[in-house]
Formats: sequence, C-alpha cells, structure tokens
Amino acid sequence: MGARPSIKDQLQRVRQDAIVGAVNRLLASKGYDAMTVDEVAAEAGLAKASLYKLFSSKEELAGAAMVGALDRALAFVDELRLAAQNDAAEGRPVRALDQLKAVTRWAMATQLEGEMPSLPAHNSSLSASLQSNEAYMDRLLALSNRLGIWITEAQTGGQLNALLPPELVLYTLFARACDPVVALLKDSGQYSHEQILEWVLSTTFEGLAQRATA
Repeated sequence: MGARPSIKDQLQRVRQDAIVGAVNRLLASKGYDAMTVDEVAAEAGLAKASLYKLFSSKEELAGAAMVGALDRALAFVDELRLAAQNDAAEGRPVRALDQLKAVTRWAMATQLEGEMPSLPAHNSSLSASLQSNEAYMDRLLALSNRLGIWITEAQTGGQLNALLPPELVLYTLFARACDPVVALLKDSGQYSHEQILEWVLSTTFEGLAQRATA
C-alpha cells in the first residue's frame, strides 16, 4: 500500500479540483477568450495568489479542464465497451452505431448540465497551447482511436454511410459536445433536455430529410 496523502496534499488536491471545476463551468458558459483568471478565483472561492501557486497561467488552467473533460469521456466510453463485452458474452451483441449514439448523447447531456467546456477555435491561442500539452494530446488520440473503431464497424456494417471519410464522422461527433444548437434550444426555455437530446441526435445521425410515413 502507498503512503497516505498528507493533510497538506489532500487540501491542495481539493483546491486543485475546485479550480478545475470552476474553469470547466466558465469555459462552458463563457468560452476561453471571455474567461479571466479573476473570475476563476472567485468561482473557486480562492484568492488569486492561491490559484497561481497551482496553475501558472490561463492556458494551464484551461488545459487542466480540457484534460479532465477527456478523462470523463474516456471513462464513459470504457464503461460502454465493458458493457458491450458483457452483452456479447451473453448473446446480446451491441451495434457500433448505438455506442456512437450513446457517447454523443452523453456529451450533449453534459453540455446541457453546464459541465462541458467548449472546444477551442482552430486558430486560437488555446488551441496552440493544447497542441503542446502532452496529457491532452494523449487523451484526445485515445478517444479518437476508440471512437474510430466504432465508426469503422458502423460503416462496414451498413449503419453509417461508408462513403463518408471516417474523420468527418469523428469531427461531427466531437462537434456535438459544444453544439450551439443545443445551447440555443436550452436558452429558449421552450424544450426539455430530453427533447433537445432526441432532436439533435436525430438530425446528427439521420439528417433533416422528410421520413416516409407508413
């Protein structure tokens, strides 16, 4: 057994989690450019000086939140994979398309709960910073590989259009995690979270075409 963390280490961990949680919420509600370090400190209930003892910059703060978001996504995907293996062992195979839908639903639900940080713009300073963040890039690659397996299986099995480049499907699913349509429908106050999830899932996987009626 490893040594029990000291009270000081435990307190530092609590502060770090509070800061990352605050960054996560601010990135979800305001985005990186509008977020300030002062706001993070206030949201976390800490002095700015205490925050800087753990994180040296705004980029580092955002990077920690993005790594945390990917960790949660990987944990959810791994739960799905394990459940699918158990189902297959009992003669209940799960379609790859259903796994992709489940991940997409989870990402949008997390956004509706205000817990999903928005993806950085391609040419933003945060995007450049994340490119050099090993922890972030390792997790992004791991998540892409896991989803890529399901995308290939769904295309091979005729569940998704096999003529589409797999990376287009992957990027489309990533985009649902911060889809402005989800936020706009939520902000209108006219629809339940379940309605929003079903509608955006439908348009993502089935398109906007009129369906034939029986």
